Order: sequence, then structure tokens, then C-alpha cells
Amino acid sequence: MLRRPFESTLSPWHEMNRLRREMNRLFDSTYSTRGAPAGYPAMNVWLSKDGAIATAELPGVDPDDIEISVVGDTLTVSGCRDPQDPEENESYHRRERSCGTFSRSFQLNFQVDPEGVEASFENGVLTIGLPRTDADKPKKIEVKTA
Repeated sequence: MLRRPFESTLSPWHEMNRLRREMNRLFDSTYSTRGAPAGYPAMNVWLSKDGAIATAELPGVDPDDIEISVVGDTLTVSGCRDPQDPEENESYHRRERSCGTFSRSFQLNFQVDPEGVEASFENGVLTIGLPRTDADKPKKIEVKTA
């Protein structure tokens, strides 16, 4: 029988305790206390010299239930997805889609002009345009020669 090095120094329950810790960590990091998975909604952010574009996948969410806020360089998208209740003579066989409130925040590497932020919602995808403030836009400096 092969033994791992230092195996004799571990208690017989060491592997069971490690497995329990890993399972707890997995479930704690996957689901938040509100019922929505951590990291929901899935988002992408693209940067350019003029600002950023953020997209969020929000299938089944009513656009009226979405809140977008920008404070300085931080974008926050929050909202609520209502549960779908089965009909009177129906019951769930499997329920994997989460419902409830959600919130995601991202810190950008520039100050956002809150007056220029635009958002649209189409086919379950939220698109947010985030323009830079004029003070944060890159400026071309002309080099003078003598």
C-alpha cells in the first residue's frame, strides 16, 4: 500500500474535514443570501478612449425592475426577477432559475459623466453606454520645437 508523505501526522478525519470545508466554500461562493447566484447577472465591459459599454444578461427581468446608478467611477446594476409560480394543478419538477433581488457593481478606471449615460434593453440583454468625463479623456499634447 502506498502512503503519502506525512500521512501519519494527519488525523483519520482530516480528509472528511477538508471535504466539508471545500463543500461549504463551494456553496457559500455560488449562492448569495438573497437566492440569486453570486456574480448574477453575467456582465461584459468594453473600454475605449471615449468611455465604456457594459452589457448584462437579464432574461426574464422586466426592464421596469432594473435600476442603474453611476457614482464617480462605479457602475451599479440592481433589480429583481419575480418567480414564476406554477398553475393550480401543477408543481415544480425541477427549479434551477433563481429569482429575487440582485446587484452588481463595477469600478471603472475613469470618472463617468452621469448626464451622458444611456441604457437600452433588447432580447434580455441590457446595454449601458458610459461616457468619460471631459477631464478624464486623454488629451493629445503637441510637442513644440525651437
